[in-house]
Amino acid sequence: MDDEIPPFAPEHRGLPFAGEAAGALLDAGGRIVGWTPAAEKLLSLPADRVCGRHIRELLGDAGPRPAPSPGRRTEARSGEAVVRTGGGEEVRVDFQVLPLADAGDGAGPGRYFVLAAPAGTAARWRQDQAFTTELFLQDRLGLAVFDTELRLVRTNTHLLPYTGLGPDLLGHRLTDFLRAEDAAVLERHLREVLRTGLPLVRAEETVRTLRESGGGAVMAVSAFRLQAPDGQVFGVTALFTDVTELRRTGERLSVLHRVTAAVGGSLSVAGTAEDLASALVPAVADLAVVEIAEAVFTGEEPGPAPDGGMTLRRTAVAGRAAAEAPADPGAPLDPLTSMAVALRARGGVLGRVTVHRDADGPPYEAADLHLLHEIAGHAALALDNARRYTREHRASVGLQRSLLPPSQAETVAVTTAGVYLPADTATGVGGDWFDVIPLSSARVALVTGDVVGHGLAATAMMGRLRTAVRTLADLDLEPDELLVHLDDLVSQLGVETDGGDASDDAPESARPRTDPIGATCLYAVYDPVSRRLAAASAGHPPPAVAVPDGTVAFVPVSPGPPLGVSGLPFETAEIDVAPGSILALYTDGLIETRERDVDEGMAELARRLSAPGVFDTPLRDLGRDIVADRPSRHLTDDVTLLLARTRALPSRDHVVWPVASDPAAVGEVREAATRQLDAWGLAELAFTTELVLSELVTNAIRYAGGPVEVRLIRAGRLICEVSDPSATQPRMRRALLTDEGGRGLYLVAQLTTRWGCRYTRHGKTIWAEQEMPEEGALPAR
Repeated sequence: MDDEIPPFAPEHRGLPFAGEAAGALLDAGGRIVGWTPAAEKLLSLPADRVCGRHIRELLGDAGPRPAPSPGRRTEARSGEAVVRTGGGEEVRVDFQVLPLADAGDGAGPGRYFVLAAPAGTAARWRQDQAFTTELFLQDRLGLAVFDTELRLVRTNTHLLPYTGLGPDLLGHRLTDFLRAEDAAVLERHLREVLRTGLPLVRAEETVRTLRESGGGAVMAVSAFRLQAPDGQVFGVTALFTDVTELRRTGERLSVLHRVTAAVGGSLSVAGTAEDLASALVPAVADLAVVEIAEAVFTGEEPGPAPDGGMTLRRTAVAGRAAAEAPADPGAPLDPLTSMAVALRARGGVLGRVTVHRDADGPPYEAADLHLLHEIAGHAALALDNARRYTREHRASVGLQRSLLPPSQAETVAVTTAGVYLPADTATGVGGDWFDVIPLSSARVALVTGDVVGHGLAATAMMGRLRTAVRTLADLDLEPDELLVHLDDLVSQLGVETDGGDASDDAPESARPRTDPIGATCLYAVYDPVSRRLAAASAGHPPPAVAVPDGTVAFVPVSPGPPLGVSGLPFETAEIDVAPGSILALYTDGLIETRERDVDEGMAELARRLSAPGVFDTPLRDLGRDIVADRPSRHLTDDVTLLLARTRALPSRDHVVWPVASDPAAVGEVREAATRQLDAWGLAELAFTTELVLSELVTNAIRYAGGPVEVRLIRAGRLICEVSDPSATQPRMRRALLTDEGGRGLYLVAQLTTRWGCRYTRHGKTIWAEQEMPEEGALPAR
């Protein structure tokens, strides 16, 4: 037999899995006496064609032809050979010869069993065997084989290396060494794999043994079902990979991203601190405390005190003990595990963040401290941005308020109260404004406006427009005419802004700004004598009028285009106003929000103005009540409200006389004025008033003709008016010593407090005011 078998190859270690190998039974002489079905399949030769033949007859021409060797071998051996199939093809196979029973003659085995498989198949079997062997030797991977009852039948020593479990776990179930809840989760996964045959891939679960009291480890569990070639399931293999550090690293990065996103959404110092504390709990701590330097809240750069210390304000506390945390930053907290990191940005210290973990929780590690440093760095930048915004916002608001009139004012015509809430956005405050401008003849102008945009540019534009409105109001223009002039001014400013000396190739920072310039404005004039309100709008919402009977209406003003848009004309609307009525002028920030449109906002304003007790409430308090529903922070637009309670001048406090176009009528005017001043108790003003009326009436008769009208008004001051049909503007000049005339208006200016001229639809009115003695200065009602 020995000379029929190829020589022994020491590098071969036999066939690792013979269940699918071809088999042949040989007698001691090398003849085939048995032939398996697998052999028939491999060589395409049925048993009746090979039994009785010598094994050498199956060897191919390329196969080895060994020299005869004495005796029959008793040891198993393996090697490679080339065999010929029934179809004449040659196949390289790996084989193994297994000696069987001894022949009894002392010469060795009487039979041999030969196993053979294609060389490629055998190589794969050996690779599988090597892989399985090495897999159970890995120290970075836990490997366990379970039977169908989920009992351990094989495992490596690194299944749970961190727990200190003994190596002998065979026959045990997971519940024998893991906490019940953790074992139940794993067994549920394994049973699902056994049932469906679908592999489990890296399901991360927390694993805690019965011996440990900590948080255990996070294991990535993968599993696949084991089954025989015939399909019978006999177990499941699970691989355990410790991903605790990987999970913690991922969680730390996730926390860092969440905190960075959380603290970057606010431009408030306190809001940023609150966002930081909230984001740290429970991801990093059970209790988080954020303390900020006092100077940061005012926008200043914090610095150490002379003694080297820094005053901190406990700004935000979050976590289980937030309600019990002491307000004093120096007060001790419950004994915890703790970490504290300074909040540093741009070379300065802005405060400190301290995190605490319960004593029964896992202690902080170096990686946790590194994470807190990273978080503190991002949070400090956000805090510094909030600090710088606070400084700029305070400057903008300060400038804005300095350009607005006092919040309360009192004139003969109205009592007013204004409310201004600046926007709290990244671009700064807006350009809203209101104004109360005393006019001639006891009238008053009420103004609200809104400049497009936010920031210092909008504030500066607001200041220019407010000054322009006051200048135009001094000309006593009608509301629609005033807006025409104001519109022309805004258009000119837009042209100046679009121009500039910078060339096209100049750097962007040197080019003129191209922000759109525009504004809305409402200009209204109230006359306490006629009790009429005249208003015109340039794209601005209409004023509301609340009358004492409780009804509220909006002035039917037709809004023209915003200022600086088209140059179209504007319309003036006039209404009668009952004494004691409340006028409400406002900007769109009061009536329009993300949650409601303009119509809903106007309806809400009307509801508040018609509420019971409105007319018994001081205007200042009423204004605060109306804006009380607006948030104190995060306003997206300025909120401006001007309330005015109207007064009416009694008929006894003003008189009107028509004057004939005859110089002789001047004396009659003087006499009538003297009688009226005596009735008002203002006899001491009679001489001055006679001179003023004489000059003004004489000029009207001489240069304008008739009709001429004289009016005296007692409203805080004595007001003399002379109206004529001429549109010629009177001009005061200094007469020479040799001039016989030209001193009339000069005398008027010297004898009165102020004087002026306004145009009307029927001509012009020249007016002059005199201060009155206290007992004669009766206010309007």
